[in-house]
Amino acid sequence: MANTLAVAASASPGTKPRRRRSTGDLKVALVFIAPAVLGLVLFYIVPTVRGLYLSFTEYSILGDPEWVGPENYARIAKDPLFWNALGVTVQYVLINIILQTALALGLALLMHRVAKSTFVRGTLLMPYLMANVIAALLWFWMLDYQIGIVNQFIEWMGLPRVAFFGSQEWAIPTQALINTWRHMGYTALLIFAGLQAIPNTVYEAANLDGANPIQTFWRITLPLLRPVLALVLVLTVTGSFQVFDTVAVTTQGGPVNASRVMQYYIFQKAFTEQEFGYGSALAVILFIILAIVAFLQMKFLRGNESDLD
Repeated sequence: MANTLAVAASASPGTKPRRRRSTGDLKVALVFIAPAVLGLVLFYIVPTVRGLYLSFTEYSILGDPEWVGPENYARIAKDPLFWNALGVTVQYVLINIILQTALALGLALLMHRVAKSTFVRGTLLMPYLMANVIAALLWFWMLDYQIGIVNQFIEWMGLPRVAFFGSQEWAIPTQALINTWRHMGYTALLIFAGLQAIPNTVYEAANLDGANPIQTFWRITLPLLRPVLALVLVLTVTGSFQVFDTVAVTTQGGPVNASRVMQYYIFQKAFTEQEFGYGSALAVILFIILAIVAFLQMKFLRGNESDLD
């Protein structure tokens, strides 16, 4: 007992007992994250750096890259097909985002207030579990001008058939509707998760103040959903700018470039025309556009702030 008291008295009052740092947890953590880090480096960072380098070269698969500096970017500025592809992509994004966000918000509110069944909520996610190519082919057959069931129904109603994929006016809206149908269930679940985080006490206070459902939605639900909606918009806008497979299996950019989106134009230049340098420059431009759009969305929507604090 005396020895213990002597040791305690000899310790300075401001010092804390030292604890040995355990490296076991760190080693285990590094083992678990190593595959993800390896995949990130091999499939994202390395191709990004190489693509950035190739954007300053003239390169085909049959030869070595030849440095040309900013020539590819100067060529892009004068390329009418690039500006057409950018305009078509923006048109697709606007249709897809407006419809998808509005429908997903409505479905999320229905799930929150009406549909309490887990089966119903899971059913909404089923189209998202379908591969993009399968969904595109399914609707391609259903909307076919000659044998499609949709056009047969339209004709049965006494209306003229619609060339959904064969007309310049309908090509992009049709593809936007297809992807809206496929993704709105997943988007609705993201918004539904945000609704679950809003405390019921807020709605109870609104009811006591005599607020009707419309006032509650505009003044409580939407403001408190802002961080979730900001995240959803960033994800959906970024994904919409990268649409490719639906176009590739239906219209192949036609008719007359009416559905030639940016990703399909990049694919054509790089893999069809063997202009990998120019295709890489187009990909860099698309990356810059997406980075700017995501930054502006998070800044103006204040996606990193919450009104619940």
